Amino acid sequence: MTTYSTMEMMIVAAARELEDGKSVAVGTGAPCAAAMLAQKTHAPNLVIFFEAGGVAPILPQMPISVGDSRTTWRAVMASGMADIMETCQRGMVDYCFLGGAQIDPYGNLNSTSIGDWQKPKVRFPGSGGANDFASFAWKVMVITPQDARRFVPKVDFITTPGYLDGPGARERAGLPEGGGPHRVITNMAVLGFDPATRRMRVESVHRGRTLAEVQQNCGFELPAAPQVGETPPPTPEELEILRTQVDPLRYIIGR
Repeated sequence: MTTYSTMEMMIVAAARELEDGKSVAVGTGAPCAAAMLAQKTHAPNLVIFFEAGGVAPILPQMPISVGDSRTTWRAVMASGMADIMETCQRGMVDYCFLGGAQIDPYGNLNSTSIGDWQKPKVRFPGSGGANDFASFAWKVMVITPQDARRFVPKVDFITTPGYLDGPGARERAGLPEGGGPHRVITNMAVLGFDPATRRMRVESVHRGRTLAEVQQNCGFELPAAPQVGETPPPTPEELEILRTQVDPLRYIIGR
């Protein structure tokens, strides 16, 4: 049996969501590794955007920041943040990867503060470009560890909009119809969103985990999709590319 780490499982699961010929906005870390893996396997025509301005690079190695020169290697364009955000606002970014300190049942993300706004327990960096990407990219994906402190019934602050408070809420807020959270990939499962209620649900469970364990590590009710199976484990080919071409120095998969 092929052995693999939890991080490798998360990266592979995320990569499989990305389609050939589509576009994705990524930062560094696991999202970048997922985009690189997709580009080197089933999606050679995947267009990668970096917030700092790199457009459609053929990444030779794992960049260590969004401004790393490798993010523009053999790229179509070396632009800037304003150009990337405009491209997103024009509806030309299919996928984006985001994160946060908290996420709620509707996929709203908090990366601003924990606790009362006036006297927070913890203050975080804030949105950066996350609000722009979540508002205008068509499908938002999150890669995050799963626990009840992170998955909460209501975020303390909505830094980044998901489905807000349910069906139609994004549109009522003035956001484009058809966008919103798509997948949340954790160390235990792949989570999606019910198309009717817009609430988070379990799509598949990683090998060695159970539905009960996934629910126990969530701070709100997490229903199952109509058909929940096991997340297909990484193939030997995927692991070989991930380990030797995407992240040979173990910046991400060595965590």
